[in-house]
Order: sequence, then C-alpha cells, then structure tokens
Amino acid sequence: MAAPQIALKDQSSLLSRIQESRARTDAIFQILPPNSFYDRPIAERHRLIFYLGHLEAFDWNLFAPALGLETHHSEFNKLFAFGIDPVGGGLPTDQPGDWPNIAQVEKYNLLVRETLDAALHRVSGSSVSDPLIADGTLQQVAIEHRLMHAETLAYLLHSLPVERKTPHPAAFADPRVAPRQRQTTIPSGVATLGQPRGELHSFGWDNEFGEEQIFVPGFSIDVFPVTNGEFLKFVRAGGYEDSRYWRPEDWEWKRRQRLEHPHFWVARSSSPATDPDTQWEYRAMFGTIPLPLAWPVYVSHAEASAFARWAGKKLPTEPQWHRAAYATPEGMERVYPWGDGQPESAHGNFHHQRWDATAVDAHPASASAFGVHDLLGNGWEWTSSVFGPLPGFEPFPFYRGYSADFFDGRHFVMKGGSPRTDACMLRRSFRNWFQPHYPYAYATFRCVEE
Repeated sequence: MAAPQIALKDQSSLLSRIQESRARTDAIFQILPPNSFYDRPIAERHRLIFYLGHLEAFDWNLFAPALGLETHHSEFNKLFAFGIDPVGGGLPTDQPGDWPNIAQVEKYNLLVRETLDAALHRVSGSSVSDPLIADGTLQQVAIEHRLMHAETLAYLLHSLPVERKTPHPAAFADPRVAPRQRQTTIPSGVATLGQPRGELHSFGWDNEFGEEQIFVPGFSIDVFPVTNGEFLKFVRAGGYEDSRYWRPEDWEWKRRQRLEHPHFWVARSSSPATDPDTQWEYRAMFGTIPLPLAWPVYVSHAEASAFARWAGKKLPTEPQWHRAAYATPEGMERVYPWGDGQPESAHGNFHHQRWDATAVDAHPASASAFGVHDLLGNGWEWTSSVFGPLPGFEPFPFYRGYSADFFDGRHFVMKGGSPRTDACMLRRSFRNWFQPHYPYAYATFRCVEE
C-alpha cells in the first residue's frame, strides 16, 4: 500500500519552516562571542558548544535512515546526539578541550544542512516510500525540536554573565504595580486532555495522543500567575527558612543548594531571608533591573509547591488547568483560552517577542471564558500532575525515549508557554515537563483551592 502523501504545497511549507527554525537558533548563537561557546552557564547542562552541533546532529540522525543517506561524520553524529536531563547521573565533568573547535562544528553543520536540504527537496517533488516523510511527521519533529532548543538556549544564555554575551540593549525597568490577585470559580465539568489519533495533518508528540476526558469537580483558581511581588511576601515571611512548607526531599535540595530566593532574583544583602531592607533586583537577559513586581515569578516546582502550602492552597492538576484555560460556561471547550482564533501578539507574551517577561495583566485579550489571564506565554505553569502517558500511549518508533524515558514519577507536567515558546507549540494538547529541582527554566505557577 502506498504511503499517504501530503500536498506538495504543504511539503514546500514544511521546508520553509525548517529554514525559519534554523534562523531562530542561528540568531541565538549570534549572542555568543567565540570565547563563550565553551562556557557551562548551568552546571547540570552541557557546555554551549554541544548545542551548536546538537541541532544538526539530531536532524541528521532523524532523517538519514528515512532518506537512505550515507553517514559522513559518524563521530560528530554520536558526540552531539543526546542532551542530558538533570536527574541522576551526577554533574558532567568534561573540559573545554574535550570538544572540537567552533570551525569544525560549523563545517559539520553546513555539510549536514546542504545534504539534508538536497535530499528533502528531491522527495518533496516526488513520491517517497517512508510514510513519516510522506506525511510530514519527521519534518515537524525536526522543526519543533529545534524550536524547543531555541527556548532552552534562551534560558541557558539567561544564566550566562552579561559580560559573556554580545552587548544588547538592557530591558527597561518595569515600574508597574502587580495587580491584586483574586480567584475565580470554575464549575465542575469535563476537561479534555490530549488529541485523538489519526486526525489528518494533526501533528503532536507521542505524549499528546490518546484523548482522555476527565470529570473535574468545581474549584477556584488564581486569575493571574503568581507575581514577583506576591512571591516576595513569601520570602519576607521566612518561607525559605521554614521546613513546614517543603517536602522533605525539596527541603534537602534547597539546603544543599543554599537557596534563599528565586534563581532570577539578585539580593543586595548578605542575609536576604532575614534582612527586611534587602534591595531586590532581577537578572534580565541583558542586564540587571529593579525587581519587576508585576512580572510572573520564575521558580522550580519545589519552590512553587512551598509557596502554595504557605498560602494554604495547592498547585492545579493538569485537568484543572485545562478546565480553567479551555472550558466555557456552555460546556464547550475552546481551541485557545480566548477562543478559536490563531495566537496573536495581543493574546500574550510568546513566539520570541521578548527576551523577558511582561506584567501578568498586560494582555487582557488573553482571558479565558472564566476570566483567567495569561495562560499561554509569559512562563510555563507548573501543575501537581506527574508526567505520564495518556491512554493507549505509543512511543514514536524513531524516538522511543522522547517521552517514555521521563515516565519515572520524578517529572511534573507544565502547561502554557513562555516568552520564547513558538506559537506552533501553543496547541491545547502540548505538554511540557521538568523535574522539581530545576530553577532555571521560564516556569511560573498559579494556585487553586478545592
């Protein structure tokens, strides 16, 4: 039986999107002067030189078997194949001299792109035997994998000292007052997670398939994500010094890390947790600014959970988050929180618009049917749901560990998106995840009461 083919115009569109996604990551690497490529801004992650080669190595290892291409640089294909997850295994110990120089990696990247582009252009104008090429699945995987790394690179570079980056204008201090937090009631009803298999041209990662409808009892939820201003009250109340608010394993992690405040904050005091006069600043991408109280706080799952306990609330489950975001009083579910219209800049801070956050009330057009704001963009939102498979989960045959390697009970679902999340990944079924002791990502939260 012949493989299903997508229209030539759609194949052409996918090739254009591959080029656009490359431009995104190429632009991020332009932020790095040559002597910064061997820095490791986050201890649990690779040196930045790895990511320069990883994106092309991933594409080669993805496409080459399906296109029948002969391997041309097996050493780099393997060296740059896999990233690392910051759970287990200890910290990496490699040295800069263990890696090839920038010119070697750029030569490899150019050869990979030229070879893949020629092969993909050939198959886009003719029939192809591999169904995952024919229906565009592998092209979509390559595009979204690269765009995910565009976000990963952004927060890696965010942790790099500003003097190690090519100069850019610093963010303006944002003097906006944080909006008064309030809650809105979400009535009981059904939340639809995932998407059905077999829908024509509907792309998703393996963990998105297996549509599941879950009945959710009524609850109330914060209208806005928790802001830096709100979280500052927790810090000043001694929240980082009181073990009652932390799970034992979270408390031990916080103690080992000597954590006293969010990673993106800078304290102008030697004892920020006990000094009421501490001056707080914020580590923006290209400079330090006064702490923007109206921006969402970026914290780990452990810190978010501790705040929720201190406030007498909880983090939402994945189904609760879906109800607040997509449900309507009429019992229908929307494509996006604001309706069925495609994401635009008025709907939130996403799609590479900014390097930093905005005020949580800056996009009133983002509101869901129940008046919940800022659900997509501005920061991924932690849930209390452990990352796991939806019913009938089937791993990608070409990337069996993409999701399944993280069905370990140690990762939590995140929903929404950040300032650096591409609009294509704002679909309702998309699921992100991280382990609870990772404070570097653009991750915020809001609370619920049941």
